[in-house]
Amino acid sequence: MKLNYKRTILVGMAFFLILAFWQAYDAIIPLILTNHFGLSQMASGAVMSIDNVLAVFMLPLFGALSDRSKSKHGKRTPFIFVGTIIAIAFFIVLTLIDNYQLAKVIGVGIPDMSQGVMSDDAYAEFIRTLTLDLTLDNPIPLIGFIATILVVLIAMAIFRSPAVALMPDVTIKPLRSKANAIINLTGTIGAILVLILGMVFSTSKNMYMEYTGYVLAVCAVMLIGFILFLIFVKEKKWSAEMEEESKLYGLDDAPTHEDEIAEKRKLSRGELLSLLLILASVALWYIGYNSITSKYSVYATDILGFDFNLTLIIAQAAAIVSYIPLGMISSKIGRKKTILAGVILLASAFFIGNFVTKTTPEVIMYPIFSIAGIGWAAINVNSYPMVVELARGGDVGKYTGYYYTASMAAQVVAPILSGFLYDLVGMRYMFFAFGTVFVIFSFITMLFVKHGDSKPLSKKSTLEHLDVD
Repeated sequence: MKLNYKRTILVGMAFFLILAFWQAYDAIIPLILTNHFGLSQMASGAVMSIDNVLAVFMLPLFGALSDRSKSKHGKRTPFIFVGTIIAIAFFIVLTLIDNYQLAKVIGVGIPDMSQGVMSDDAYAEFIRTLTLDLTLDNPIPLIGFIATILVVLIAMAIFRSPAVALMPDVTIKPLRSKANAIINLTGTIGAILVLILGMVFSTSKNMYMEYTGYVLAVCAVMLIGFILFLIFVKEKKWSAEMEEESKLYGLDDAPTHEDEIAEKRKLSRGELLSLLLILASVALWYIGYNSITSKYSVYATDILGFDFNLTLIIAQAAAIVSYIPLGMISSKIGRKKTILAGVILLASAFFIGNFVTKTTPEVIMYPIFSIAGIGWAAINVNSYPMVVELARGGDVGKYTGYYYTASMAAQVVAPILSGFLYDLVGMRYMFFAFGTVFVIFSFITMLFVKHGDSKPLSKKSTLEHLDVD
């Protein structure tokens, strides 16, 4: 039994373009909302949570719809095609609307105002108030901006669950953690390319820059992954081969004709409890993690004065180096133990981050985010496979929807709740503390999970089983 790495990387091209998009979106949209439209951290957080609100019901819907799709191109590919085209087109439109608003901000001279004797916090609030007043005088650009965000986010929601469900469609259960490591590695490369583009375009250096050129470059990266996916991925052929291999090893990955006409296998009480605990853990660590990632560009730029692009590149690089070893480790010690170790690393990194100030050398953030990257990789490689381990082949899209319902519901809560606390207490004091607490909570719920670990096959006297990855 051996994982087809080339095939897995090609399937991962869909995740490549997804992470490329989200890396750019999470980096620039909070900056646009706060610096160009003058929104508060809480209001900005509310806008940033729109995608997660939509995803709570749209990801399970499109996951289930793709399960039932009968297209000649496969169950998942049509969703990926339609969603990607719409998302790219309207992401570019989003920057054009921002350019219009930015021209107004520059026109009244806000970027040229002097700080004088005001403190950094007082000056930032003064500028934000002036910008917000400008927005309130003519809210049409903000309304158009948010409406376009809705179109972009709906487009991304159309294909996220189908894209992720494609990996288990073409990979048998014992190899899914290892395959998920490759998928995440492929996606992380897309995110790193976008971070490099952020450095090239200096997105962390200029509060009042136009982002159209940057977004066009990001969309070009997305198109590369999209074209590679369309040319090389043979969804129907590869899914059929997975079903045959599953039958060979006596696994229940593949839906049979009887499965399609009979009632789906129900989870036992213990399996259902484990599923709920896994989903609760997913929600908790996403609240902690997303509260950091969705506002780190703002925190690094406005509070610390650091280059957020380089810090995030280092975190992603640490994740890339660790994905494959973590996939191998989880196959030896189990998914649950690997996740728990990752949660400890992530919580530790966020806790240390509390002590970093604007007088701390920026280089200190690099090992902190490296630890966070490794911890998050350990969690990501194994959490989704634990959920779909409990599914039958015909239900993979639905269970993928469950996973994303938990993660996206958490990301609805994270930016709003954290933004409220940032405004109330101060971003400097709450940023890393908030993330630390929720990641610790996820360790507690994960500790009680009993089902969803991989089930190693017993060694048999076949050539396939003599191949040890």
